[in-house]
Amino acid sequence: MAGHSHWANIKHKKAANDARKAKVITQMGRLIKGAIQVGGPDVDMNPRLRLAIQKAKAQNMTNDAIDRIIAKAKGQAGGAAMEELVYEGYGAGGVAVVVESMTDNRNRTAPEIRKLFERGGGSMGAPGCVAWQFHDKAVFVVADSTEDAVLEALLLADCDAEDITPDDDGSVEIVAQSDQYEAIATALGKAGLSIDRSDLTKIPDNDVEVTDLEVAERIQRLLDHLEDHEDVTGVHTNFAPSPEIAEQL
Repeated sequence: MAGHSHWANIKHKKAANDARKAKVITQMGRLIKGAIQVGGPDVDMNPRLRLAIQKAKAQNMTNDAIDRIIAKAKGQAGGAAMEELVYEGYGAGGVAVVVESMTDNRNRTAPEIRKLFERGGGSMGAPGCVAWQFHDKAVFVVADSTEDAVLEALLLADCDAEDITPDDDGSVEIVAQSDQYEAIATALGKAGLSIDRSDLTKIPDNDVEVTDLEVAERIQRLLDHLEDHEDVTGVHTNFAPSPEIAEQL
């Protein structure tokens, strides 16, 4: 998990730009719109919408931005029906890849995702071929803190964390079950701890370390192209470049 988390942190810092923020807003908008179409606009009565909002908050979207997306989605409720689909496959070197999407046309999205896999030197597989390796998790990175401070905040709020790991840069990573997201976010806020990054994501049981730069670059290009697809809302992988390769990437 440490290798996966380290690479996730590097990618997060690299991707912190306006283009990425715009992509996140588009992705979350599709998730929220689809959730409202399926279960209605009442957050209390629609667990899918609650999860979509949690994911939006995990991407550091403000409440005002989320409210605007919800209002717009309500106004578009009569449009083309959105469908949540998951695609699975392999990249170069045999790394596993899970792609989450929200689409109004599966006959368009599936062939496009398959073509991206093939162009990236991988292949799209049957449902379930790699998803069993991943589990839904809540992940937080707390800036300028200590393991003891984080642990105290979680204990006071009676939160359950599976792993608390300090990093060399002074941050602390928390990994927990996805249903603990709101409770942990609230606990950290009450304790005055600064959340540098939070996410609702899928974490693999085991990472696949890649030590060949050419293979790593092919994998990274595939992941980037998948993330850039307009229907994709999340890409998860067990790709873990070695520290030397990560620096070159």
